[in-house]
Amino acid sequence: MDFETSDDRRMLADTLARFLAEACPPEKRATLAYAAPFHDHEAWSGLAGLGVLMAFIPEAEGGLGGRGFDVMTVFEQIGRALSPEPVLPALMAARLLLAARGDVDGLMSGEVRLAVAIGEPDAPWDLSDIATRAERNADRWTLTGRKSVVYGGNDADRLLVAARTGEGLSLFDVSPENAGVIGYGMIDGGGAAEVILDATPATLLIENAEDALNDALDHGRLALCAEALGAMDHVQALTLDYLKTRQQFGRPIGKNQALQHRMVDLMTEIEQARSITILAASRMAEGDRARSVAMAKHLVGRVATLVAEEAIQMHGGIAMTWEHPVSHYAKRLVMIDHQLGDTDFHLSRLMEDLRA
Repeated sequence: MDFETSDDRRMLADTLARFLAEACPPEKRATLAYAAPFHDHEAWSGLAGLGVLMAFIPEAEGGLGGRGFDVMTVFEQIGRALSPEPVLPALMAARLLLAARGDVDGLMSGEVRLAVAIGEPDAPWDLSDIATRAERNADRWTLTGRKSVVYGGNDADRLLVAARTGEGLSLFDVSPENAGVIGYGMIDGGGAAEVILDATPATLLIENAEDALNDALDHGRLALCAEALGAMDHVQALTLDYLKTRQQFGRPIGKNQALQHRMVDLMTEIEQARSITILAASRMAEGDRARSVAMAKHLVGRVATLVAEEAIQMHGGIAMTWEHPVSHYAKRLVMIDHQLGDTDFHLSRLMEDLRA
């Protein structure tokens, strides 16, 4: 496997890192991510101006990439900076619009913010449990149901909604103005929404949408794995620096061999997570995409939780305070495991795949 990053992706990563360091420093993020709209419109426009959203679109469609490694490049920097910008729903919406052969110009320019409404209170991750119904009267579609934890839905211009018809799952375009959108902030920062649909007018985008929805979900899961890698790298660096500088009994606590062993174990786990994420990124256009993504999400979720817990333990009580960045990174790392399927869910996916 080739672990080398292309020059274009390296340039994108460097540019994005510099931009986020200025647009989302820790002290600003601690306020910005927890107050409506839970992100910065100016930073969002800046990301679009850098071409970040174009990295999710193939060159043939006017974008700059569209491959798994392009997703990984962007989201590692998102995780390193702990940016609350709704880039994840934009990625998933891009995959769905491409499948629908829809217009992606507004998405790439950042002028149109989209959110993807798939999960429900009784169907957070599994498509087979979706209960939202679509009904057709003459040439008009309406949707009835409830979508839960719609990331970016609190500030979206359009909603892409998965609903069940008599033929299976389909994808619809819904205006937030026609739906009941209840926005709120997440415990780890960023915004989401509950979406209430009651005979809500909708436009059909994809009639048989299960494959497209699975593709969008798997790209979102890869993005979360990459985001976790960026966050874990930063937390590891913060923890190592703390062990080198924190003095106890006249010497750095990093001289303690037990803490050295724990840091080496963390570094090993993070590198394992990196390897499985790279493998998944390399297989996004192949037939075993779903298995590779499930493997990555399962392992990364477990490692991310371990890194969060160990960083807090080795920092001591200070890492639990609002003012310390580790507390915010730890919350995000733990919550990444619960987005788009936790470790148990993806372990079940792997077991089912092996049985098949």
